[in-house]
Amino acid sequence: MSGKARGRGGRGKPRGGADAAPPPRRPGETPSQAPPPAEPVRPPIGRGQQRGGPDRPPAVSSGRASLRGGTRGEPKPGEVPTAQLAELSIGTSNAGDLQGRPRREMRWVEKTTRPAHCVDKCGGYGAPQTIIANFFKLESAPSWNLYQYHVDFKPQVDSKRVRIAMVKSQSAIIGPVSAFDGMVLFLPRKLEKNPTVYLAEKEYDNSKVEITMTLTAELPPSNAQCLQLFNVILRRALNSIGMKQIGRQYYCPDDAKDIERHRMQVWPGYSTSILQYETSVMMCADLSHKVLRTLTVKDMMEDLHRNCRGNFHDEATKALVGEIVLTRYNNKTYRIDDIDWTKNPACKFNTRDGDISFIDYYQKAYSKRILDAGQPLLISKPKASDKRRGMTEDILLVPELCVLTGLSDQMRSDFNVMKDLAVYTRVGPQDRREKLGRFVELLSSNAEVQKDMSGWGLKFAKTLLEFQGRVLPVEKIFQRDKSFGYKQDEADWSREMRGAKLITSVNLENWIVVCTKKDSQAANDLCQNLKKVGPAMGIMVGNPNVIELMNDRLETYKAALQSSIKPTTQIVMIMVPSNRKDRYDAIKKFCCVDHPVPSQVVVTRTVLKAKGLMSVATKIIIQMNCKLGGEVWALDVPLKKLMVVGIDSYHDSSQRGLSVGAFIASMNNTLTKYYSRAIFQHNHQELQDGLRVCMKDALSKYHEVNGELPERIFIYRDGVGDGQLAAVHEHEIAQLLKCFELLKVNYVPKMTFIVVKKRISQRFFAIAGRNACNPLPGTIVDKEVTKPEWYDFFLVSQSVRQGTVSPTHYNVIHDTSGLKPDHIQRLTYKLTHLYYNWPGTIRVPAPCQYAHKLAFLVGQSIHKEPSPNLADRLYFL
Repeated sequence: MSGKARGRGGRGKPRGGADAAPPPRRPGETPSQAPPPAEPVRPPIGRGQQRGGPDRPPAVSSGRASLRGGTRGEPKPGEVPTAQLAELSIGTSNAGDLQGRPRREMRWVEKTTRPAHCVDKCGGYGAPQTIIANFFKLESAPSWNLYQYHVDFKPQVDSKRVRIAMVKSQSAIIGPVSAFDGMVLFLPRKLEKNPTVYLAEKEYDNSKVEITMTLTAELPPSNAQCLQLFNVILRRALNSIGMKQIGRQYYCPDDAKDIERHRMQVWPGYSTSILQYETSVMMCADLSHKVLRTLTVKDMMEDLHRNCRGNFHDEATKALVGEIVLTRYNNKTYRIDDIDWTKNPACKFNTRDGDISFIDYYQKAYSKRILDAGQPLLISKPKASDKRRGMTEDILLVPELCVLTGLSDQMRSDFNVMKDLAVYTRVGPQDRREKLGRFVELLSSNAEVQKDMSGWGLKFAKTLLEFQGRVLPVEKIFQRDKSFGYKQDEADWSREMRGAKLITSVNLENWIVVCTKKDSQAANDLCQNLKKVGPAMGIMVGNPNVIELMNDRLETYKAALQSSIKPTTQIVMIMVPSNRKDRYDAIKKFCCVDHPVPSQVVVTRTVLKAKGLMSVATKIIIQMNCKLGGEVWALDVPLKKLMVVGIDSYHDSSQRGLSVGAFIASMNNTLTKYYSRAIFQHNHQELQDGLRVCMKDALSKYHEVNGELPERIFIYRDGVGDGQLAAVHEHEIAQLLKCFELLKVNYVPKMTFIVVKKRISQRFFAIAGRNACNPLPGTIVDKEVTKPEWYDFFLVSQSVRQGTVSPTHYNVIHDTSGLKPDHIQRLTYKLTHLYYNWPGTIRVPAPCQYAHKLAFLVGQSIHKEPSPNLADRLYFL
């Protein structure tokens, strides 16, 4: 699929767990000098480390391990991954040279997706609201330009390092700061003569070389190469203030917070980038936190060995493969892809200086003493980007030197772990504002940073960006016999809908309850409460056919389902004693593929607390009504003959290399009934053919239901990164347009294609007195921090109880609707009200969240395409 298939937990349901759970968290809530040309033999080079020091663990090929040199891997501090300037030697004349790979083609320019007709993308509907954003303007002189020079050497100098050293030595001519990659020189000022010619001397043999610098371009601050340079300078600044790079972010290990109770450590840090926005070049800065476990991989393996009841090798492989580890000796992260049980740290690999063991290598290179010579080695395979750079050999890691990062599923489901972690990671708006202010003050007060930036004629604004946004009004919610509003700051109508009849209710007449004999009383209590809460919603609940099991074995559940499900069965409710993933997966596969019938899985502990049983029963019966084709509430949607589509993707957890694409399409004018499809494709495969099939089936179903085809189609596409916009724009949209042509002669619906992005660094604050607070749900931002080459806007659609609310970014990459920006923004906000698992607004439009739920269910549990018999119901809630 053209998109990032991501693993994310479902709303209100633990991974691999039951459909019904305690009331979920509110959706969207968070918690040197150049060396001579003859290069010496060097230890392994790692991701983010250039030649000159040890950094990467040994890489191995089939057979014996080998030690490789090179400058492969992720960017080091001061580099931009895909940028030409990542290859530069940059900084003051006496600073360490950052040398990299040969120059390559520029790829920084953003894909222009703004439709030609979109002259003004700003709306005007809603109440004005002053917004503060986490942006700092990059200030420069009004006439500031970056000057690009081509550098020639006569006679030719083959060594890039020597060329860099010879140019850097002429600071009296070129000035105190420059950026040079061996051929192209960038300067903040224009040289007096063009071309500029001077003689330089090679240090190692004192021979003379004539160097000619010819001006080739004067680049404004908004130019792509300037933006790359600015990010290089910023990364150097972060290094100068003592921050350490892990992945793409920078962290402060000296300010680490220990959570000894859970054997964890939190490193605070920052996520930064400098880009051209609507009218200014700005730095977007946000807080970032890296969670490390003080537990090493070796410690974890020893714990597994002590508690293992089966095959230890299988258990360890299952527990560790897929985990991300950090090697503290170089602060680099690696993904564990396998375990090599045949090798240990005493094994040797060959280098240009001869064979050396892992034990001796780490002692010599990092002064790290390996205590256990018998531990197996971990395998990290090169990523696709590494392979493109010629890295094909596996990387071997020593478990004793690797610490686990992130949180396991067990930790995420532990309330105490998440509560203790939130003390450091969940930062409120005012605290976030103050910390960002201190961050810029730290950069401004550092002498080395200021010397570098002032040499380039640059500085950061001292205050966060302030501008005007808008707040859309509260929407009116409709149920069968009443309508109501809600408190805008809460965006929650659970109180208002109590005792109100659902728009469309389906009586429970022929349904089955499966439970163990031990849980029969809990199941009976739940059924009695369903009968109490159902009639007020318009749902009459009959007595179920109760199947009591003698044990909770997986085979017992499957046999009971197979013998009890009939063609007339409406829905099956299965009560399970624990949240065991294999049992949940088997039940869902049976009910979604083998014997298609809507199913509701309930964990026994969910219904054991009598005090909250009525609330749990209410949530369960609403879910069951949706799974039977019912509707809960609706909004006023002025556009008619409209189909809204949600698309998302998810990696299949059992089949490596496969991902699941979920396609959800509305079938009625109120956008409350949906048709769904799930398809499989290999990773990195475009969703071209699959999209065409899904859209054709959805349009055929729409025609069957409504007697006509839709005149407008809105598509919300989740799971797409900025680097994939071109592929989506050029391939997926083309396939959809072709689908319309093939479906019916002269059928050309008005189509709007919107890319939805949640993983963003932008944060917005409103002002309450002197303090910053979260903006109200319905806040729209469509100026200042948007991109000039996009038709985009930000929407804060949900309310959070703690921490800072996260906006969602919407990028309209195709639009023939003829609608104004206000109409698109208001429809998007309306759709965030229509997710039936939560009586309030959520972070994305409901079709996107439904698509995620379907993709998650298929990718995590059933691993096959669900039966089309269920396609017209929300069976995946």
